[in-house]
Amino acid sequence: MQKLLSSLLLLCLFALPALAQEKVTLSGYVKDKSSGEGLIGASVSVQELPGVGVGTNEYGFYSLTLPKGNYTLLYTYLGYITLSKPLQLTASQKLDVELAQNATALKEVEITTRKEDENVRSMEMSTLKMQVADIKSMPALLGEVDIVKAIQMTPGVQTAGEGTSGFYVRGGGVDQNLILLDEAPVYNASHLMGFFSVFNADAIKDVQLYKGGIPAQHGGRLSSLLDIRMKEGNNKKLAVSGGIGTISSRLTVEAPIVEDKSSFILSGRRTYADMFFGLSSDENIKDNKLYFYDLNTKLNYTLDEKNRLFVSGYFGRDMAATNDFKMNWGNATATVRWNHLFSDRLFSNTTFIFSDFDYALGSKEKASEFTWKSHIIDYGIKNDYTYFLNPKNQLRFGVQATYHNFMPAEVVPGPESYVTNLKLNSTSALEAAVYLSNEHQLTDRLTVDYGLRLSSFTNVGPGKVYKYDEAFETPIDTVAYGRFEKIKSYGGLEPRLSAKYDLNDRSSIKASYNRTLQYLHLVSNTTSSMPFDVWIPSSTYVKPQLADQVAAGYFRNFADNTYEASVEVYYKWMDNQIDYKDYAEIFLNERLETQLLRGTGEAYGAEFYLRKQKGLLTGWLSYTLSKTERTVPGINNDNPYPLRYDRRHSGNIVLAYQFSPSINFGANWTYATGGAITMPVGRYEYNGKTYPVYSERNGYRLPNYHRLDLSATYEKPKNEFKKYSGSWTLSLYNAYNRKNAFSIYFRENEDDKTKTEAVKTYLFGIIPSLSYNFNF
Repeated sequence: MQKLLSSLLLLCLFALPALAQEKVTLSGYVKDKSSGEGLIGASVSVQELPGVGVGTNEYGFYSLTLPKGNYTLLYTYLGYITLSKPLQLTASQKLDVELAQNATALKEVEITTRKEDENVRSMEMSTLKMQVADIKSMPALLGEVDIVKAIQMTPGVQTAGEGTSGFYVRGGGVDQNLILLDEAPVYNASHLMGFFSVFNADAIKDVQLYKGGIPAQHGGRLSSLLDIRMKEGNNKKLAVSGGIGTISSRLTVEAPIVEDKSSFILSGRRTYADMFFGLSSDENIKDNKLYFYDLNTKLNYTLDEKNRLFVSGYFGRDMAATNDFKMNWGNATATVRWNHLFSDRLFSNTTFIFSDFDYALGSKEKASEFTWKSHIIDYGIKNDYTYFLNPKNQLRFGVQATYHNFMPAEVVPGPESYVTNLKLNSTSALEAAVYLSNEHQLTDRLTVDYGLRLSSFTNVGPGKVYKYDEAFETPIDTVAYGRFEKIKSYGGLEPRLSAKYDLNDRSSIKASYNRTLQYLHLVSNTTSSMPFDVWIPSSTYVKPQLADQVAAGYFRNFADNTYEASVEVYYKWMDNQIDYKDYAEIFLNERLETQLLRGTGEAYGAEFYLRKQKGLLTGWLSYTLSKTERTVPGINNDNPYPLRYDRRHSGNIVLAYQFSPSINFGANWTYATGGAITMPVGRYEYNGKTYPVYSERNGYRLPNYHRLDLSATYEKPKNEFKKYSGSWTLSLYNAYNRKNAFSIYFRENEDDKTKTEAVKTYLFGIIPSLSYNFNF
């Protein structure tokens, strides 16, 4: 192990060229001129040295080492005015710059604020970057702008079901997506049983989805990384924005604490459908509750030129209750981050992380009163470094550690209830990793990024482990473990490699390979993201999931970067995949491992993408051809079978048209092959009762899915003082009223009891919504 890490370090150090002339370093931050926000991925290039440049990191920091001399520095960011800065570089120096937004470009809907040719020039492949402004221009269910639903409209990403915010990436399950909000994990990203995500777009600054080629500094999931960064807060002036929609209202306030040095943002939203219940004359409805709220907050403070502090948090909760039933669930996250410059080339970030997902549900009836509680809590620390070795090499390395605490379920009965007290086996785990990677420009055309991640996972007490008979059904003994006593350990190496070769100024080919290990698992047999799903750790009987993925792609821009196109192919092998026995009992089962089966999986496909990012008409077209299946002993006679979210074909069209400076139209159309399901193919009678006979696992398909959404936005011009602006948005979800199947169930035919009939259920017909947004 040590030899492998040493070899990688030596490979990175071989990147050091002989210093033929004295060099100095230019470093600093690139920020938005109007708000002071750091710009992620802004380009800093040298006009006199073609091919020499660097992008800013997650905090807007850059570092560029050059021979002494006179240069013209170009700072560029799509949607912003390029800044040209003549510079006499005779010694290392710090230079912070601010870029102004392009007023002309703002009249057009830009797909993302990045370099125009980033899809060709950057190392990243299988990666999606989205700007919140573009997400807000898309038609939305009930007018509620949703980051996750926007991601579902991109190639390689499948929806979990009609209207839901769960998503599947390249054949992986919902739990195989790592979702980070300011570096804190979010375990359940859903509001209202999955119809909306927990991410308030007003508080979000940057959204990036990695479907492959995942950087070495990230791990713990097999399929994807969704990295979401919150706004830092305007450090120039007070800014207030918000909106009133069909089901919710929002308000965001951001302002400097000390101008150009410290700022904060506070953003909240709440639904209010439950407020109308009280107007009902029906007593069964009058006291019902159904709402969610969330609050995002962040504060940053520049201590000095070398130190900056960020504190951010998210708090959200759903409430649902009737006269007989109650349920609430929510997430809480908090991060404290400290940026430190050891030198003008060595940037560090230390992060302290807290994450808590919990839920409670139960009955209010006295005779059956109970409360069922569950949670997963994380405490973590990360220490990450970026070393700008020279213009051709950028090193990243660091160490990470997380303490997980799992409480699967505890049932507490009411004082007059017949329900018995029950608490499932709680457990804890320690997860750690170290990593090292280098982005290395080997030639003017060839760049590689190679890295290695070493991860470990230890399941620790307090807890107990059952010993089973040969049939793995009946416990014959129990072993108890004390606090922090090791129960089971796992670990492994996760190599990462990607390469880019520039064919010319307009096109490139890319390839990547990555291995990932996943130590946490979601126990659920539903397609929607339910609040009472249970997370469990790798343990004595549950091994870590493992995946190897290779991908290759061709990237090409046309018409002066107005159009960008790409095609990617991928193949993914997966091991230790979890599925369930037929008729598995997974709720409140303290011997859950007896209901699980393990096997292998594979997923492969091709993704086609065409995007127009300039002009009055913008948007994208995408098409994915894919297949995913598993082979699990004990299921389907040990033969391969498709997963519920396997869809052979899926396509999306997303368009925005700026009809005038004040009027914008949007349209989304989506199509997908129906998901796989298991259906009854016969029935039999026993002791006077009828029982179904089911097909092979997921042997049938739901009807194909398609839907059209439309929107129109009128933006009121700013008043004479240019301090206030507002806009109205009218949306039509499912504009041609397609009745897409949410599920199919079977029942006896009322006229002929010897026959069984299928009944299709659907959730949404055509749904109009109207929302008003403002800012000043």
